[in-house]
Amino acid sequence: MTEELGLRARKKKQTASRIWRVAVDLCSERGFDHVSVAEIAEAAEVSKMTVFNYFGTKEGAIVSPMEEHVGDPARAVRERRPGESAVAAMRGQFLAQIAGRDPSIGLSGDPRALKVRQLISETPTLAHRMVIFHMRSVQLLADALAEETGDMLLARVAASQLIGARNALIVDNHQRTLLGDPLDEIAKDCAEATERVFGQVEKGLQGYPGKN
Repeated sequence: MTEELGLRARKKKQTASRIWRVAVDLCSERGFDHVSVAEIAEAAEVSKMTVFNYFGTKEGAIVSPMEEHVGDPARAVRERRPGESAVAAMRGQFLAQIAGRDPSIGLSGDPRALKVRQLISETPTLAHRMVIFHMRSVQLLADALAEETGDMLLARVAASQLIGARNALIVDNHQRTLLGDPLDEIAKDCAEATERVFGQVEKGLQGYPGKN
């Protein structure tokens, strides 16, 4: 039974990946607004309903792999060690993602990742969805911080600073990738920048919040 469930999960993942690849390629070639869900489904050899079941919307077929990471910062804070600050936890998580060449932070050798960034920059509906993604990430992190401190206002301020620092590093990774810089060089520089960027935020937050 376990093996069957594992096989089913792998097949679902493979199907989702195939739909995503097809959606990105078609929309990059013809423009997001000029490609229908039906055309994506046909090219991916699935039904239109399957696309909706996996991604919900056409926008989701492009950006869902990014949105899976919306809760990463909040998770880092909730799972941090006693005595570790939120800044230190998020810095540690980000450094681990750099070491793993995580596509979600802009470190990917897949050309489609660049296509997605281009689509977002030229498609208002995708750009708007990314704004919502950012706001959701901030709120999830603020919720995690407020659970410990009881102060939602300060939690939102801290979450905005932390997510802002993280996003600045990700944007820099994307920009350098677009310029054609080698991935290992980007990752090395990003690790150094991570220490500086989160160090600057830490000066302002001063160990906030303490965890017993």
